[in-house]
Amino acid sequence: MLELQGVEAGYGSVRALGGIDLTVQAGETVALLGRNGAGKTSTLRVASAMIRARAGSVRLDGEPLRRTTTTEDLVARGLVHVPEGRGLFPHLSVAENLEVGAHVRRLSRRQSRSAMDEAMEYFPVLRTRLRQNAGSMSGGEQQMLVVARALMAKPRLLLLDEPSFGLSPIVCESLYDTFRRLAADGLALLIVEQYVDLVATVADRAYVLDKGHVVRSGDPRDTLSGEVIEKAYLADTLEVSR
Repeated sequence: MLELQGVEAGYGSVRALGGIDLTVQAGETVALLGRNGAGKTSTLRVASAMIRARAGSVRLDGEPLRRTTTTEDLVARGLVHVPEGRGLFPHLSVAENLEVGAHVRRLSRRQSRSAMDEAMEYFPVLRTRLRQNAGSMSGGEQQMLVVARALMAKPRLLLLDEPSFGLSPIVCESLYDTFRRLAADGLALLIVEQYVDLVATVADRAYVLDKGHVVRSGDPRDTLSGEVIEKAYLADTLEVSR
């Protein structure tokens, strides 16, 4: 479904990705791990056309992304990116935030209500919050709303950047239970995450990044072993301590 091949990208003179190869198959859950600055967020941004690859290729359903491809184009084609930081409209209601998620689909009011019902099947608590301003909800409820808003676009592939950031362990577990349901319903997921043990419970495959390169990939049971993660997250610290 998604393929990055030899992708290089950066910001000005700073290189963030030094030749990334990554794939996500239809219906697959893939974890993307690494310390801060490893290139995880940049990988998602390239995949969703938020930034452009300087070299290499990005393909969705076998079709290459072009210079003219926009993020909105990709949403219409089934790829939806949920960035870190939530990005809600805090002064709009929960219902209005959900409606924004369906903008690309140009739904009628009746269709929009139906889409909301489908999205809220995964997050029932939102049914009691529809008229509440999004900014007044708890962090966990806001994260649920962000994912539900993404579901309003009817994605086939969901890119999630640090979905558990700032949430309590109990809320994280609940959120990942929902990700398991989404995966079981056939949605492909590419998840950037810091909590290795948590994402390992849902991932079919995993990639570990370091300094803009893939340093390990494959079965989560091997890729996310203690030794591999220690090297990926603590290499600089260990080197300094020696």
